[in-house]
Amino acid sequence: MEIEIAQELGLCFGVRRAIKLLKEAASKYGRIETLGPVAHNQQLIQELTKGGVKIVEDLDRAQNKILAITTHGVSPEVLSEIGARGIHIIDTTCPIVRRAQNAARELAHAGFDVIIFGEAKHSEVKGLLGWAGNKSIAALDVKQIVNYEQKAEALSVAKGQQSDKRRPSPHYPLLGRGRLGVISQTTQSQSAFVEFTTQLVAAFYSKLKEIRIVDTLCRTIRRRQEAAIRLAKRSELMIVIGSSSSANTRHLAELCSNIVETHLVESPLEANNSWLTGKHRIGITTGASTPDEAIEELVAKLKSL
Repeated sequence: MEIEIAQELGLCFGVRRAIKLLKEAASKYGRIETLGPVAHNQQLIQELTKGGVKIVEDLDRAQNKILAITTHGVSPEVLSEIGARGIHIIDTTCPIVRRAQNAARELAHAGFDVIIFGEAKHSEVKGLLGWAGNKSIAALDVKQIVNYEQKAEALSVAKGQQSDKRRPSPHYPLLGRGRLGVISQTTQSQSAFVEFTTQLVAAFYSKLKEIRIVDTLCRTIRRRQEAAIRLAKRSELMIVIGSSSSANTRHLAELCSNIVETHLVESPLEANNSWLTGKHRIGITTGASTPDEAIEELVAKLKSL
């Protein structure tokens, strides 16, 4: 049996940077809290917890005066609320996510309605919606946008085009001004983003006066996906190490599963002997928040099987 590890894997720059900032802060202040997990990996979280980093799921549960923003970032409203409570902020927002936030803000300020290609409930996307302002929406399927527009237009006609400063849901046609800006959650795949924007233009071409598409995808994630695809094409089995709650890890597993039998494991201990029957070339890749030690453990586990 031959085991090959993808060329692009392990902790990404943004997560490594966040870990460094958190460890430095914990050493300086003794104990700090993070607003949500810094990354989606249980081993990583356990390591940070031992070092004095505690997770709080919402701002009301924060008990300390030191609070870290995670790699996924937050909305400007959340930042303002933290500041109003007199809490010192340690901002570990990934620089790539920060670039996406800036793109969302600039599009909104330039008068564009903003569509974010991403998972609406993901913490990064929630933050991006905040930076994009009231006239923005997140979706993974153009049909969601079409349905939204149809309902919003029907309600607007019935109500006589009211001016509503709240986020439209659904009150206000998103494409009323005909100027549309499109960005992406940073960890989505390039091919999926291209397909989404192509379908979006086709669906709303008659309404559009101007469309601006900004590439906010993480290039590190893109290289990781490309390396995983290349490895999957020459493998008989792919194993992806990472959390199922991690968007970039799930996308890796989805891309590889289109090519070859693929299994997503959160721990090397989950590797199953039955997967190896008749398999001679095994490929391994990881999510962006998977520690390097997990790769070594998985290789050792496979060899033992």
